[in-house]
Amino acid sequence: MRAIWLICGLICVAFALVGVVLPLLPTVPFLLLAAFCFARSSQKLHNWLLSHKLFGPMIDDWHRNGAIRPSAKRAATLSIMLVFAISLALGVKTTVLIIQAVVLSAVLFFLWTRPNA
Repeated sequence: MRAIWLICGLICVAFALVGVVLPLLPTVPFLLLAAFCFARSSQKLHNWLLSHKLFGPMIDDWHRNGAIRPSAKRAATLSIMLVFAISLALGVKTTVLIIQAVVLSAVLFFLWTRPNA
């Protein structure tokens, strides 16, 4: 079972790394899930993730207070706006734009209603 948790953790870290450059793929939720998986499979990887200078503070903020740093909120908001603007510029179908607007609005609502770290 530890091997399954380890593989899941590594996959989540990979998705988180991709999410750093792709606006619609969330980084922090994948890191939180990776920390959860590593806690059940590899203390070494769990400690590495929690002590990572970029990812560790985000995980710690969420773990302690359910909080997100204002800079992360702003970056996510700008990314979401950019993605939606690109969709508009590419002439994506109205139905898809409506779905995208609803989902992205829900994400922004959740994000901005979390406490600041």
